[in-house]
Amino acid sequence: MKHYLQFTDLTASQYAYLFDRASLIKKKFKAYEKHQPLTDRTLAMIFEKASTRTRVSFEAGMYQLGGSVVHLTTGDSQLGRAEPIEDSARVISRMVDLVMIRTFEQTKIERFAAHSRVPVINGLTNEFHPCQIMADIFTFIEHRGSIKGKTVAWVGDGNNMANTWLQAAKLLDFKVNVSTPSGYEVNEKIAVSPGGISTEHYQSYSDPMAACEGADLVTTDVWTSMGYEAENEVRRQAFAAWRVSAEMMKVAKRDALFMHCLPAHRGEEVDADVIDGPQSVVWDEAENRMHVQKALMEYLLLGRL
Repeated sequence: MKHYLQFTDLTASQYAYLFDRASLIKKKFKAYEKHQPLTDRTLAMIFEKASTRTRVSFEAGMYQLGGSVVHLTTGDSQLGRAEPIEDSARVISRMVDLVMIRTFEQTKIERFAAHSRVPVINGLTNEFHPCQIMADIFTFIEHRGSIKGKTVAWVGDGNNMANTWLQAAKLLDFKVNVSTPSGYEVNEKIAVSPGGISTEHYQSYSDPMAACEGADLVTTDVWTSMGYEAENEVRRQAFAAWRVSAEMMKVAKRDALFMHCLPAHRGEEVDADVIDGPQSVVWDEAENRMHVQKALMEYLLLGRL
């Protein structure tokens, strides 16, 4: 049994398989061909952090695979409050085949997984967002081919997305240029796996324009992630120069893509003419969450097919 709690839980070879599999599953979806290898399997989704895209992509995806879904919110599950996480894991995992959790601390999902009899998937934690980065890389491959040797510019908060991009860069051999305001840098102890990460895969910039120069992909996220709302006004001021603009896209490669995991705030972390412009692939990126997650759920339950 394998869990998917952070990007480094799978190997480069396994990702190559999953991207190929996601492509096949997406083609079937577009052609209205049934693909139901998970008939009679049940996915439990536990949400301590609400999300439109995570819920719809996992729920619709599991139904399309022939399975069923149990949806639990904070009020339904009381994860770690009314009952110890370990006990919740022991009970829930006896009744379903797969569990997806979207929560706060990474330690919560790790404790759940340690006592689960079925695979557990990280739908997002404060530290990591592996399903989103898997979707982003799959989207890049669809539009531009292999990401190996390419350069990704991360502009904005050194958050769970930035952490996961760095894990992916080292594993899949590409580079991430990170630019954050002072005080909001990536926590390298969290982001970088044992053995460190070289400048071949990661470089930090104080100037976001410099980070975007020559990039194949420019990507960002909201300035204030869920759980940090009290810092909203302070962050607006700190991040003012980290709005992805047309000028930043111009210094990237001519065919550079723009991505955003959504929801987006036009006029804050990105200008409207960028996210709604010709280089933006955010809608493909959003849809692809469902396809890569279908491939992942299939793989965790059935292995390579």
